[in-house]
Amino acid sequence: MLSSGPLTFRMDGCKAETVGGAGLDCARSADLLELAAAGLTRISGWRDAGSLPVLTLPSRTDDLDDLAPLVERYRGAFDEVVVLGIGGSSLGGETICRLAGDGTERPKIGPRVRFLKNIDPASFDAFFQTTDLSRTGFLAISKSGGTAEPLVQLFAALGHLQAAGLDPAAHITAISEATDNPIRRIAAKYGIACLDHDPNVGGRYSALSLVGCLPAMIAGLDVRALRRGALSVLDANLSAGSANAAPAALGAVLNVGLDRDKGVNQTVLMPYLDGLDRLGPWFRQLWAESLGKNGQGTTPVVALGAVDQHSQLQLYLDGRNERLFTVILGEVVNTGPTVPEIITTIAGDGLGYLAGRTMGDLLDAEQRATVDTLIAKGRPTRVISIDRLNEESLGGLMMHFFLETMVAAHLWGVDPFNQPAVEDGKVLARHTLLESAGSP
Repeated sequence: MLSSGPLTFRMDGCKAETVGGAGLDCARSADLLELAAAGLTRISGWRDAGSLPVLTLPSRTDDLDDLAPLVERYRGAFDEVVVLGIGGSSLGGETICRLAGDGTERPKIGPRVRFLKNIDPASFDAFFQTTDLSRTGFLAISKSGGTAEPLVQLFAALGHLQAAGLDPAAHITAISEATDNPIRRIAAKYGIACLDHDPNVGGRYSALSLVGCLPAMIAGLDVRALRRGALSVLDANLSAGSANAAPAALGAVLNVGLDRDKGVNQTVLMPYLDGLDRLGPWFRQLWAESLGKNGQGTTPVVALGAVDQHSQLQLYLDGRNERLFTVILGEVVNTGPTVPEIITTIAGDGLGYLAGRTMGDLLDAEQRATVDTLIAKGRPTRVISIDRLNEESLGGLMMHFFLETMVAAHLWGVDPFNQPAVEDGKVLARHTLLESAGSP
């Protein structure tokens, strides 16, 4: 067992001595461990130099203090706050804000925070037809300020606000780099305040910046605790002394080693708490966009226990053995409603084992049984345990995956901070629109 801040790791379920031929041969991975140690040293250097904000943000609070007046205004003026953005501009904030609820109901205190992260016209039409715009605020986020989707989303909000006779400047705040870009020019035209997006923070690494923290603060969450959890995991990994003692480095070795030696080309993230159901899509972007380059990387797969025991587990246990499983367990024993003894009378002795048990007891039994069954079937499986899901433990999880991704990039020899193929796709979409506009 390894500990890292609020997280506890069990890695033995990925090793050959535990899961047999599909597991990692540690002796063969000695070279990866050496490279992982060098990767940690590199990351530590970035932190010491202050050149990578995702590593320095956890120890800061001054920027959060600067956001307080805006947060107070939004919490007082609006019943609903909508984040406009796509990819890294929304996934991190949505993952954090999930701690405040699933977004279907307004909290007792403060506004509901929602994320309109796609450009499906039906979704936008449905939203604007059912919301009270006079009590709705918007955060329009685009790092470059020129990404097509957030621009279209912003113009949609502008159009509806103006049609309702409302001043966009009172309802919208933009976040973008401090450059001459379309979002900045639109903001200037309509008198909209525009906050600075740090140019050194990529979208998928922006959850701990104002991109993720501002929506979370508006939702009433403790982002200082979020950063505190991230800092504890960062410190634990960088001071571990060896790659074997640093969970993020060891996790990277497992991913890369199993890919290299065993053909494990998928990595499944499966938390057993609804409050982490947005963590999977956030991780999926981080892992795929950071590592899928030059023929390298593995495919991230999103699952949620216990829901996906009834949709994916059959494949995981009896299909091709080509996946690494990361199962996140919560402490849920003796929580939730209790099943009454009458279940035995109504449903028969076959369900008597549920009598007197809580819902949390069943979830705990299922999450642990899934881990044990995966390992017994020879499926490489690691476990991350958290005592309590809150801002601190979520910040720890996010920092862990930031670090694991960076070390894995070092092992695969790719740059974790660029996305050239994504940029190619944007260019192609632009050319498609231009060509269709010129058609007779």
